[in-house]
Amino acid sequence: MRLRPDYGPDAETARKVRPRPKGRFRLAEARKNNYLKGAAILAITVAITKVIGAIYKIPLYNILGDEGTTHFQFTYTIYSLLLTFSTAGVPVAMSRLIAEAIATNRFNQVRRYYKVSLVTFAAIGVIGMLAMLIFAQQLANFMGDYEIANGVRVLAPAVLFACLVCIFRGYSQGHGNMLPTAISQVMEVVCKLVFGLCIAWYFARAGYGSADVSAGAIVGVTIGLGLAVPILAGEKRRSDRKNYGGRRFSDKPSTVSATFREIMRISIPITLGSAVLNIITMIDNKLVLARLQTGAGFSYTEAKILTGVYSKALTLFNMPSALITPIAVSIVPFISAAVAKRDFGESRRLTESAMKVTNLLALPMGAGLTVLSYSIFQTLYPGSNENGPALLAMLGIASFFVCTYLVTNSILQASGYENLALLALPIGGVIKIIVNWFLVGTERINILGAPLGTLVCYVAITVLNVVFIMVKAKDKPNIAATVARPFICTVVMGAAAWAVYGLLNRILGSGRMMIAVAMCAAILVAVVVYAVLVVAMKAVTREDMQLVPKGEKIANLLHMK
Repeated sequence: MRLRPDYGPDAETARKVRPRPKGRFRLAEARKNNYLKGAAILAITVAITKVIGAIYKIPLYNILGDEGTTHFQFTYTIYSLLLTFSTAGVPVAMSRLIAEAIATNRFNQVRRYYKVSLVTFAAIGVIGMLAMLIFAQQLANFMGDYEIANGVRVLAPAVLFACLVCIFRGYSQGHGNMLPTAISQVMEVVCKLVFGLCIAWYFARAGYGSADVSAGAIVGVTIGLGLAVPILAGEKRRSDRKNYGGRRFSDKPSTVSATFREIMRISIPITLGSAVLNIITMIDNKLVLARLQTGAGFSYTEAKILTGVYSKALTLFNMPSALITPIAVSIVPFISAAVAKRDFGESRRLTESAMKVTNLLALPMGAGLTVLSYSIFQTLYPGSNENGPALLAMLGIASFFVCTYLVTNSILQASGYENLALLALPIGGVIKIIVNWFLVGTERINILGAPLGTLVCYVAITVLNVVFIMVKAKDKPNIAATVARPFICTVVMGAAAWAVYGLLNRILGSGRMMIAVAMCAAILVAVVVYAVLVVAMKAVTREDMQLVPKGEKIANLLHMK
């Protein structure tokens, strides 16, 4: 007898809700169906980690230079791929399954999910760690950067630690608790700053090569994840005492093999989707470095410099998506719970809310990167290759589509359509490789072709995801309405930022400090203009604000109706 019918809006039979445990214990009822509260915790965490990350990466990239930045980025690409195979589907699968189990009062099954996941993915983490240790040089040679083998070895234990951390993250996210995720993120970035930057600075002063300096900078990642494991294990025990205590529950959990199959059924498509994107990114990085030499005619050193400045632009390009990730992570258990209860109206409301908040944040951030690309690069990375601002301007546009892809991907996964989410990724990735092959290999375009490939890739993925949502949703969300007003506000904001920066730049001059002053003034004006327009055009409503912690008070302060 199946304990759980097929998941998703297309399931023909409704789920049987298990008998509620006796007494006053009602964890399913106690969980507030407000994903933005969890997103708020992660958003604050992201703000903290981004500030610390900037303190880490900006001086680090200036220490490494464009060539050393290529070593650093290529090492991380290998690590990210193996990490994806080990962990990508774990938090989403656990978050979704645990949220469903809680919604139907299957608390013994919650414990079974945790135990099976812990054993399974710890074993996978050991395999990933050994692969990086044993085949470090082969992986470096495959990337076309044979100097990064030591960096690969340094990151190897981080794969195992990350697997364990992801188990705790997924477990807590399924309970609507984003604190362990926040703790591990802060710990990782703090250790990168304290240990990684100090070691990199010491190696650079001691005269080590850029590849060894980049390997030293990576040490902090492994240390941070290693320290996070016991801390998150302790947080899980504390949370279990609070939520469950010594209570016994009457539901009969699935067998270990059935639970394993259930976890794999969800995590494998998600893992494959993320792995496809990471494989494509790895191939793309290798392709860009190779095509700059074989197609555009640059030397190996010149190609590494161009690839390095592109990596610097990618760091800034990733910042908007990092701020949207909390929404993408937090929404999964709540949409999953709504669909499990067949409350498709609530699922639609959450989808529209997530899309609206994403557009309100992603559009102005992307516009800011594009409009102020020159001043940002001159302030943060002086002395870099001259192509940097142009690369960032194109990536600023692409960043909006990356943010939309993240949220729409989570919506599909939470609704039981992870296979459709998987379908869009290889299509976009193949498009990216084709575009980069021809454009990067063209001498007049060279490295400028890489961000164009990224833009086209994520436009294709986003469009496909939106189409899938509209086709499959039982209660179809009005996605067009979530983007119209934020887009108008963003256009006016971008024009204001461009005008203020241009005026002040002419008055103050072109020194680095003066450029920074003009840029900061333009950003301040842009923020004020955007905030006023959002309220005046009712791009955000009182109903939306009620989903935000203290939102009612903010709505009263702004006299929202």
